[in-house]
Amino acid sequence: MNASPTTPAIGLLQAPASWQTVDLISDLHLQASETGTFEAWRQYMASTPAQAVLLLGDLFEVWVGDDAVAHDPFLQACAEVLRQTAQRCHVAFMPGNRDFLVGPGFLSACGVHALQDPTVLAWGDQRILLSHGDALCLDDTDYQVFRQQVRSAPWQTEFLAKPLNERLALARAMRAQSESQKQSGMTYADADTTLSLQWLQAAQADRLIHGHTHRPADHAMGSATRQVLSDWSLDHAPERAEIFRLHAHGLSERIGLS
Repeated sequence: MNASPTTPAIGLLQAPASWQTVDLISDLHLQASETGTFEAWRQYMASTPAQAVLLLGDLFEVWVGDDAVAHDPFLQACAEVLRQTAQRCHVAFMPGNRDFLVGPGFLSACGVHALQDPTVLAWGDQRILLSHGDALCLDDTDYQVFRQQVRSAPWQTEFLAKPLNERLALARAMRAQSESQKQSGMTYADADTTLSLQWLQAAQADRLIHGHTHRPADHAMGSATRQVLSDWSLDHAPERAEIFRLHAHGLSERIGLS
């Protein structure tokens, strides 16, 4: 679909008629130090009855390049979970603000399909717009400037050319800054309603599902709906983890794991 100054190009995921259930999850922020979240994800991926699992960004807390996997047993364990799940159902990944550097080589090695942000899920009579959600948070002006910079090909080429240890050090510094902002009680911007409606109009959809904001809820926007996915955190109180399950007949449900 064509892009405009306010609407990016929109991808399309055409669901086959055989799909009866699709699971959406996001913002797991998987990292070696949080074993509870990883184990819950591993068990869920091994047991979900869904024909498709769509990972809508920030699956990983940080991603500094596909070459890091060979040096990191935790990332290797994550890759194995993805590989095993992809052998029995459709697994797709959409980049988030933490893991936008996940490359096609890693996804291909795991049997995972790439999802453009945003993408329309066309499933029978349903047209559902899927996004990570960070591009919709216009009030976070500093982040939007940063996002435009790091999503550019020149920046990514330059960053990935740096030695792995240097990239890891830069990632640790950014994570420390993010944690400091959380501890200070900083409030994060929410998705902009006007822009959300523009995206839906461009996508010819009336339902938007996204993550990023860590504020799971359903929002009415006139005749349209915006539904926000939960983040996952099973190593710190309050524990939370939720699967957003779509059904072919149009109903959906939030399934809590915590």
